[in-house]
Amino acid sequence: MLCSLTHCLLLLLLLHFADCGRILRKIKDRAYTLQLERAKQHLLTHTVSGHQPAQHVTEGKIHQPLDHFDRQNPGTFPQRFFVNEAYWQRPDGPVFLYIGGEGPISEFVTLAGHHVDMAEEHRALILALEHRFYGDSVNPDGLETDNLADLSSQQALADLAAFHQYISQRFHLSHRNTWISFGGSYAGALSAWFRGKFPHLVYGAVASSAPVRAKLDFSSYNKIVGLSLNNEVVGGSGKCVAGVGEAFAAVGAALMAGNASQVAMDFSCCQIPIDPNDQIELMQNLADIFMGSVQYNEEGVLMSIKELCGMMTDQDNKEPLDPYSRLVKVMQLYRSTTKEPCLDVSHEWAVKSLMDTSLHSARKAERQWLYQTCTEFGFYETCEDASCPFYKTVTLQTQTKLCALLFGISQHSLLERIAFTNTYYGADHPHTHRVLYINGGIDPWKELSVVCNELEEGEEEQVIFIRDTAHCADMMTGGVADRSSLREARREIETRVSKWLKTAAMMVRS
Repeated sequence: MLCSLTHCLLLLLLLHFADCGRILRKIKDRAYTLQLERAKQHLLTHTVSGHQPAQHVTEGKIHQPLDHFDRQNPGTFPQRFFVNEAYWQRPDGPVFLYIGGEGPISEFVTLAGHHVDMAEEHRALILALEHRFYGDSVNPDGLETDNLADLSSQQALADLAAFHQYISQRFHLSHRNTWISFGGSYAGALSAWFRGKFPHLVYGAVASSAPVRAKLDFSSYNKIVGLSLNNEVVGGSGKCVAGVGEAFAAVGAALMAGNASQVAMDFSCCQIPIDPNDQIELMQNLADIFMGSVQYNEEGVLMSIKELCGMMTDQDNKEPLDPYSRLVKVMQLYRSTTKEPCLDVSHEWAVKSLMDTSLHSARKAERQWLYQTCTEFGFYETCEDASCPFYKTVTLQTQTKLCALLFGISQHSLLERIAFTNTYYGADHPHTHRVLYINGGIDPWKELSVVCNELEEGEEEQVIFIRDTAHCADMMTGGVADRSSLREARREIETRVSKWLKTAAMMVRS
């Protein structure tokens, strides 16, 4: 008896595994590049007006211990940081610390963004610290598994504490200088955890889109993607979600029918996806476009949900297209936007890239971040249940096999590692004060953040929820096209930070 098409494809692909999210990583990098471009434009505006904050930015390096918890280990690594003194009111002005996450930072994170706007208002010293083992702050011994042993959020928090001491000595800071930390996504979690673990060093923390709860099977990511594509407030619809499902089913059917060459031609693949691993790569890459569009909706990174759903529901075509052809058009638009000559679907190349332990590969950050997911967080965006709008072939098993292959970390140990992370930090029920969690209603990462207040008597609100915005949208400088809910959220953040600074100043005077 023949099995169903979907069931056969699932059984075939379960025998293999793939790393997911290559296009999603590229979209994230594109978001970072776009933020840099906006920062440069912001800087140009200031320069034309006669104000030149860039002249006050300096870059430096602090030599941090490889292991803060083993004083017998003499190894160090250079950690990059930036300082912007343009707005600082010496000697007692506050300190705003921008925390780097799983990628490089540049001087522009001290020159533009909502935290910089607030720093200008409050006459704050602006700092930015790059995360250990990312960007230029790399272990000089390379990215071999043994050398990644000191890459962890706990070590990163210890870096922040040492950096606090270093900056305090360098600028002769005292208890009169109130520190506020800022971060988004993983760095948002670090901002919250820094306040929680070192409350004597940082007075308040802003944590945007912060996944403070580690989770092995993050199936709810794609569930929220589906709900967001169905959300009429942001341009989605039920017809859109249905069209997406039909399109992916059509691609799967074409592959199972042995039409890999035609599929490769239609989607401009660099390779013909005959191997099942390459077929998973193709399907994941296609899904990444939708995942990235939802995660960065209306931030100008790729397509908005409204634009994407317009294409998937044939709103702009005089002659109706079938779902498969609509998906082909989406891929064509992605490639024209990113200027990619073809779509790389080679699983072998992807694994080789992750095995690259050289220092020049560090800026790509893929190996380092995968290591952290294997050792601390999970965050595997699976697609096994009915809520996933794409396909049912990317399973938890297929993803976690990479931990064993690349780092020798057994799949059986992952649950224990993630449980420790949640116990150590408190997951999404942390007992912290003066931490502000900001999340967007269509951001899939909200599922792992703090979105509800559990207040004791006398405690202030710790949550700002923006029902119709996406990932870290609040961190950018405001624009005329911003939704009213986003503008209101920024005002609330400003009010909260102002209140913290006033309260801290009163405590110093008393």
